[in-house]
Amino acid sequence: METTTIQLKENTLRRLKYFKDYSKESYDELINKLINTLEEGELTDMAVKKIESGLKDIKESRVISLESYAKKRGISLE
Repeated sequence: METTTIQLKENTLRRLKYFKDYSKESYDELINKLINTLEEGELTDMAVKKIESGLKDIKESRVISLESYAKKRGISLE
């Protein structure tokens, strides 16, 4: 397999190391894992928390209808 060298800033390298699942994981494996995650559309922990928070707001009736929001803001939905 052909390989190449890439230049990274120290900060970028530190950030990449954070995502390693194990110390011997190669950077090729790590970069491919990150790319695959992006391509698959896997949700981040933050996204999941925001969704859960939104669902809680809905269950606890802390929402308003689109029509009410538009009227309050002077937006026409037609």
